[in-house]
Parts: sequence; structure tokens; C-alpha cells
Amino acid sequence: MLFDRALLRMRQRRALRLGPATFLLDRAGEDAAERLQAVMRKFKDAADVGTPGMQLHNALVGLVERLARIDLPDVESEPLALQPESIDLAVSVLVLQFVNDLPGVLAQLRRALKPDGLLLAAMTGGDTLTELRQSFAAAEAELEGGVSPHVAPFVDLRDVGALLQRAGFALPVTDVDRAVVRYDSAFALMADLRRMGATNVLVERRRTPTRRATMLRMAQIYSERFSDPDGRIRATFDVIWLSGWAPHESQQQPLQPGSAKTSLADAVRGSKR
Repeated sequence: MLFDRALLRMRQRRALRLGPATFLLDRAGEDAAERLQAVMRKFKDAADVGTPGMQLHNALVGLVERLARIDLPDVESEPLALQPESIDLAVSVLVLQFVNDLPGVLAQLRRALKPDGLLLAAMTGGDTLTELRQSFAAAEAELEGGVSPHVAPFVDLRDVGALLQRAGFALPVTDVDRAVVRYDSAFALMADLRRMGATNVLVERRRTPTRRATMLRMAQIYSERFSDPDGRIRATFDVIWLSGWAPHESQQQPLQPGSAKTSLADAVRGSKR
């Protein structure tokens, strides 16, 4: 259990009160629409699984006939509100990074898809907020003699592809969209994270406020290591896109071992002629 999902809900509600920062949701919603348009087919029954805000819903208007909104339960032992083989498209944007049982959720989405149904999802991962993570670690090691988790661990691109296969998806595809956002200071970045509902919700988080001296040193280290010539700092956001299909007989199938009619050696010799 990495994440306190009840706290996550509270932080998301606070973000709405503060006025949400939606630039990543806007970008991902538009990207999802472009990716679905490239599929060249209409989807009749679709489910938006857990995506906050209306950015994704608005971007998919006209691309799907019916789009139901499905919440991820805070208690992850509870199943998703989706019947087996009930939808032909599942979409989810910037929420799966806060799931404790990602393999289980992917398996449920696989079961909810009709044969030849599509899962398209985006989640932060890779090197997201690596600058903030390194700056906090350096400041705490220097001033407090130890390091506590401030930034959640993020899934790696290769791991996501393996999880799709493990969940039973056919033709899995993963890629990364990297956005580097510039801020006046580390504190401006952290204010945006609060307005995104994306501050620390780790179960093993520090339960006491970080010391003011540590925060100031973190911001100083951030500026020293990750600033541009104009003094503004950089923050990396890696959005991992994943897609996979519920198996169907019409899909392209890999050849059986030993069924190839031309050996690799023959093909290489032929290419040199």
C-alpha cells in the first residue's frame, strides 16, 4: 500500500478550491483525442476511468457515442463498476499513477472490454519531478542526516509494457510524452502541485512539517542544479501512454516457432547481394 487514497481525494478537493492547474490534463486530453482519431474506428460504449476534471470528456466529444465516468474505489479490494465485456473502449488519464494495485486494475479493465476493445491510458512516470526529488534528498541529507520520501516512486516505461502483457492485453504499445515546465522557483512548482492535487500522499510520508531551513536549502539546491541562464528552474513531467487490445481472432498473430519459411541467415545473405 503505497498511497493513501483517502488523502488523495482530500488533496484533489483542495485543488478545486484553490483553482486547479490543468495544463497536464489539457495536454493529455488533446493527445488522447489525436490517438483515438488515428485508430480510424468509432467506439460505441466507452468508459472514462477515474480521470479528474472534464478535459478528457470534452476532448472525446464526437469520437465516442457514449462515455460513462467510472470512479476508482478508494478501497482497491472493491471491483470497478464495470461488467465483463461491457465496453469497447476504456480511457484513463493521469490517475493510474496513484493506484496501489495497478496490475489488478489493468486486469479488471481487460475483463471489462469486449473482444477487440481498446484500453488507452496515460499516467505520470519515468523521470517525473526528478529535479524536486534530488533537491529534497540533497537538502535532507545535508541538514537532517537522512532522507524521507517527498515524491512518489514512478513506474518505468518497460514495466508498463510488461504489466499490459501480464493483464492479458494483445498488441501492447507504450511511449513517453515529456514536458519540461519552467518556474520562477521550487516554491512556485510546489504551489502548482497543490493545485494539481498531486502533493505527497505516500503512506510512508513524513507526518511532521518539513523544517523551514530544509525547505529553503532544497529550493537553493534546485536553483543551483536545475536552472536556466535566466534563473528559472526546470521541472520534468513524463507522461507514459499505454494501449492494448482485448484479444480477438481478427488481430495480427505472431508466427509459431519454427514456422518461418526463410531463415535469418538466408535473409542477411540476400540483403548483401
